[in-house]
Amino acid sequence: MSTFSIPAVIFAGGKSSRMGKDKALLPFGGASSLSAFQYQRLGRWFSQVYIATKERKFDFDAPLIFDAYEGASPLVALVSAFEALPQEEMLFVLSVDAPFITKEVIASLIEKMQKNPSYDVVAAATQEGVEPLCAIYRRTILPYAKKALAKDRHRMTALLSSVSSETVTFENEKLFLNLNRPHEYEAALAYVTSSKREDVHLPTSGS
Repeated sequence: MSTFSIPAVIFAGGKSSRMGKDKALLPFGGASSLSAFQYQRLGRWFSQVYIATKERKFDFDAPLIFDAYEGASPLVALVSAFEALPQEEMLFVLSVDAPFITKEVIASLIEKMQKNPSYDVVAAATQEGVEPLCAIYRRTILPYAKKALAKDRHRMTALLSSVSSETVTFENEKLFLNLNRPHEYEAALAYVTSSKREDVHLPTSGS
C-alpha cells in the first residue's frame, strides 16, 4: 500500500558530463540501472511515479514525461512535468542520482507543505545548502518557472528565491549524496553492498 498520495517524478534527463556516461543507466542496488532502482523504490511509497527524460532509453516499463523545451535542465523537467500532469497540484521531485533519500525525509517535506498551503516549494536542506531536487513543488511555481525559461535562466535556486519557499534541514548529509562522478558511484555501490538497511535495497521476491 502506498504511503504518499501525491505523484513522484524522477529527473533522469541530465547530461551526466562529470560521470562520463549516462548515470541514469548505470546498474545499482540489485536493479539494472539507477533509474530502475529509483522507480521501484519510490513505487513502494507513492501511488504514482513518473520519469522525466529527454528520450526513451530505459529497459523497463514506466510512465515517461518527455522534456517539452530545449535544454537539459531540471527546470525544463519541472515545467514539463506540471504541463504533462495538469490534474496535479503538487509533485515530489527527486534526482535519479540521489538513491539514499529515505521515506522519512519525504514524509517530513510533505507534512511541512500540507501544514503550510502558502508555500510554493518545500525543499530538503543540509549544512551544505538547499537540495532543490529533493523537494515538493506546487503548481503555483509554474508561471515563475516559465518566465525563467523564457529568459534562459535555468538555476533551480533562483526559482526558489523568486517564490514562497521553505526548507526542512536534515543532519545526515550522506542521505543526499549525489552520484555525479565515478568515484562517488563506486563508493555508493560499496555502501549498498555492505549495508543492512532495508531502505537502500530493493525488496527481494516475496517480500
